[in-house]
Amino acid sequence: MSEIAEALAEAVSDACERYPSPTGLADGSEWNAQLWSALDQIGITLLSVPEEQGGSGGDVHAAATVLRVLGQHWASVPLAETALQAAWLLGACHATIPEGPMAAAAAGGHFALVRESDGWVADGELIRVPWARIADHLVVLTASHVAVFRRDELEIDPGTNVAGEPRDRVVVRRVSLPADRVHIVPEDSGIDEGLFIARGALARMAMLAGAAQRSLEMSLTYASEREQFGRSLDKFQSVQHQIAEMAGEVLLCKTVAESAAMALDDSEGWQLAISAGKVTAAEAAGNVARIAHQIHGAIGFTEEHDLRQCTTRIWSWRDECGAARNWAEEVGALTVAAGADGVWSLLSGGA
Repeated sequence: MSEIAEALAEAVSDACERYPSPTGLADGSEWNAQLWSALDQIGITLLSVPEEQGGSGGDVHAAATVLRVLGQHWASVPLAETALQAAWLLGACHATIPEGPMAAAAAGGHFALVRESDGWVADGELIRVPWARIADHLVVLTASHVAVFRRDELEIDPGTNVAGEPRDRVVVRRVSLPADRVHIVPEDSGIDEGLFIARGALARMAMLAGAAQRSLEMSLTYASEREQFGRSLDKFQSVQHQIAEMAGEVLLCKTVAESAAMALDDSEGWQLAISAGKVTAAEAAGNVARIAHQIHGAIGFTEEHDLRQCTTRIWSWRDECGAARNWAEEVGALTVAAGADGVWSLLSGGA
């Protein structure tokens, strides 16, 4: 990690410790507004936006570093959706970026944006939109346009993931949008639904790495304090093997997230890096969650214990922005398309 990234991670970690996110059973109704304000003061809520557009000018790798720390602290803030997706879309369109938290979504088959004489009309629904209910604005990517909605223009049907984070159904009932809130996607930007989802997948990889790291730390502490048969758990060889396996999986999560982030920054070869990375991170973090609960026993599932804050997020994030099976199929499709003569070039990035 570079000195700048290390300083950034330390600043975000300090903010998370000053303003910890709720630890009770979550129903999606709470978010950490104090932490969001602290992150805004640090200057990272628009991390991936160029400085000339009011952002911090950071790259995807810097965003992944921040998201890993937020995952480690189960931070209840929509930074991935705001900085890595919504603000990125608007920045690419050279559009004005509104203040406050944002949600982002790609238009599916049940959403339409139609041009009319005096502007645009949007109609339809979007499912499982992260943090829609607390976002000041929702940014929607269609095939060739980016539309911006205010929260009061939307009907929101609340939903949550396993961790209790908001994943809401958003209904848009013939909302009229002025021309200055619908932007054309530049043809040379490379932006499409695939890249949008890939950036979301990268965010989940980074947060999985953070949650896995925290699960390991909790397991190390618990194993050193909990005694069985007159000695602490960490003195048993089987437990030592489990913790060693966890450490390897945590390192794997971090490595694939960093590799995928650098691939997105390079804008080349990111399809394989994201696809393989999401598969690997989902499996590795899932193994960490499994072992952590084996070490903790029943107490790790209780409301009073913080372990479930990490593991429920691991179980949620590994399936979001494409489940492992979907990304594994993408790895297969890329390999078949490369052919026998192109596999090495695919794996080595053309080296």
